[in-house]
Amino acid sequence: MKHILVCTGLLLAATTLIGQQKAPPKSPPATASVSVDGKTITITYSSPRVNGREGKIYTKDGLISHDPHYPVWRAGANAATTLKTDADLTIGDLNVPAGTYTLFVDISDPAQWVLIVSKATGEWGLAYDPSKDLGKTPMATTRVPLVEDLTYTITDDHGKGALTLAWEDVSASVPIQVH
Repeated sequence: MKHILVCTGLLLAATTLIGQQKAPPKSPPATASVSVDGKTITITYSSPRVNGREGKIYTKDGLISHDPHYPVWRAGANAATTLKTDADLTIGDLNVPAGTYTLFVDISDPAQWVLIVSKATGEWGLAYDPSKDLGKTPMATTRVPLVEDLTYTITDDHGKGALTLAWEDVSASVPIQVH
């Protein structure tokens, strides 16, 4: 009888410990980074999955439309998407001094999104305040085969390159230049 009680107690304790382990986040943290002449440019974001919602992400009644600032999108999930740069940049036609910023994207025109660089930092992703904008710049969009996980990339070709966001069936890109 004692053995049964001890075994039952151990089984309950193990079950409780296993139940307390956190599941991996649905939109795991991700980073895109590049180094140019010893200066680092990094985008930190949470990467949501399409997860069977093809064609239901960017539409007026789609997933992103539930954000309170739609058609401005937090360009990721969870906490705000952050751009940190050790160098002064030109992103599209916008001058961005070295520092830390929050990125948003206005998706109201499916053919040409607008990247928004905000001076506000450290907020939750849904806290968009247009009065804090450093500026905005157009992004070229193209249709692509399914991209399951939202992905940022930053490329460099001798101080010039591109910042690209791809998810579902859209890739949006803007040129960058390091100064």
